[in-house]
Amino acid sequence: MRSDLTGVFIGSHAIAAGILTRKQLRERSYRRLVHGVYADPGLVFDHRLRCSAVALLLPAGTAIAGHSAAAWHGAPFAAPHDPVTVVRQPSVLWKGPREVRVHQAELTPADVEWHDDVPVTSALRTAWDVAAWEPLATAVAALDAMVRRGSVGVGELAALPTAGPGRKGVVRVRRAIPLVDPRAESAPESRVRVALVLGGLTPVPQFEVLHDGQFVARVDLAFPGQRLAVEYEGAYHFDGAQIVRDDARIARLEAAGWRVIRLSAADLRDLDGVVARVRAALVG
Repeated sequence: MRSDLTGVFIGSHAIAAGILTRKQLRERSYRRLVHGVYADPGLVFDHRLRCSAVALLLPAGTAIAGHSAAAWHGAPFAAPHDPVTVVRQPSVLWKGPREVRVHQAELTPADVEWHDDVPVTSALRTAWDVAAWEPLATAVAALDAMVRRGSVGVGELAALPTAGPGRKGVVRVRRAIPLVDPRAESAPESRVRVALVLGGLTPVPQFEVLHDGQFVARVDLAFPGQRLAVEYEGAYHFDGAQIVRDDARIARLEAAGWRVIRLSAADLRDLDGVVARVRAALVG
């Protein structure tokens, strides 16, 4: 804890040190990150900041893990208010505040790295835990990003199931690893691809569309034989200038003989519906 209280600090420690009174802690604009831990309001509030708050409370034999640790390994997809994932050795009885999700598993010193003064599981250990603990689409999206970042290699992931036979979660790991494709450029794109593959379809990620030998566009997911593209459009696509660019891009694809299915965040809530829509377009 810094004496000027810039950064992340435990409130009771600041009070005990005479830096703040309880009234000042309540009345000033410090952000409460988790129970008992606060941050300077000028700091960007994201999941990593929340993890740094939890790190101040962690006893020995624990570390930030899973989807939370993935933020340090190229997959910063956990939302600011998502529970912070922690792994603890079986001998450690710590439960943490209510904002923390604790998993019990073996944890060796080799499994832990320090980043930004936060104990974080290594990239390969994080990959295992994400695959073993998270829903399939969430896990694959994180692994896609980690491989794309270079934090782990495809070969390392492929070896994980054989390195942990009988280990808790190995069945889930075996299911997730074959679905990993680092060509994906966003978590929603990965989620859509996983849904399509599980539905028996075979989209090609980040496919470059050519027409008469000329580049037209690169699309998120493509079925080249049927000239069908599936595009996920995040929030920034609804900016005025971006809408114009997107519409022009779609027009070029259509002029080249392609059909385009455009998806938004709302479609992610009904991925079965997305699969049905794409399947219908492929046979139509």
